[in-house]
Amino acid sequence: ADLVRAKVAARLTPLTRRFIEASPFVALATSGADGSCDVSPRGDPAGFVRILDDATLLLPERPGNRLADSLRNILANPRVALLFLIPGAPDSFRVDGRAAITDDPVLLAPSAVEGRAPRLGILVDVEHAYTQCGKAVLRSRLWDPALFLDPASLPTGGEIHGERCGPSFDVAAHDAARRKRYEGREGFY
Repeated sequence: ADLVRAKVAARLTPLTRRFIEASPFVALATSGADGSCDVSPRGDPAGFVRILDDATLLLPERPGNRLADSLRNILANPRVALLFLIPGAPDSFRVDGRAAITDDPVLLAPSAVEGRAPRLGILVDVEHAYTQCGKAVLRSRLWDPALFLDPASLPTGGEIHGERCGPSFDVAAHDAARRKRYEGREGFY
C-alpha cells in the first residue's frame, strides 16, 4: 500500500513528461455543477498536450461535436481528470487537477496544426500525477491487431442517429457526408 501511495506525485518529473509527450491520445473527464459527468476523447500528433512547467498542462481545444460539454463543465466545476494512452504501451498515465479555459493567442500559437492554432485551450494545474498499471490494457488485449474488429461489422454513426431520429433521418447521406469530411480532414483543425 505504501508503494502504491508513493507513486502519486503533485508534479511532473522528466520521466512522466516523456510519457505525456509520447501520447497521441488522452481522455478528458469533467463533471458539471449538477454532478453529470463527461469523458471526451482528445487526439492529435504525439506531444499535442503541451507541458508548460512541472505542474501545468495545456490541451488544445479542437473542433468537435459543437456541444462544448467539457468547456461548460469546466466553467461550472474546474475539477478534471486525464488518462493518457500510447498505442502499444500497457501502462497509462493519469493526471487530475483543476482546469481553466484560455483564449490567449500567444499561449495557443505553438499548438497550431496544419497552420491553424486553436481558439481555446484548457490549462490544467496538476494536483496528482501517476502511472496506472497495465493490467486492464493487457487483459483486454487492447493493442492486439488480431482482435481489431472490421469497422464494417459495427453500426455506423448514421445508423445510431437514425435509430434515435426515426425514418425521416437519411442514414446513407449522413454516413457519406461524414466519410467525405473525414477523408478530407474537414473540421479537424
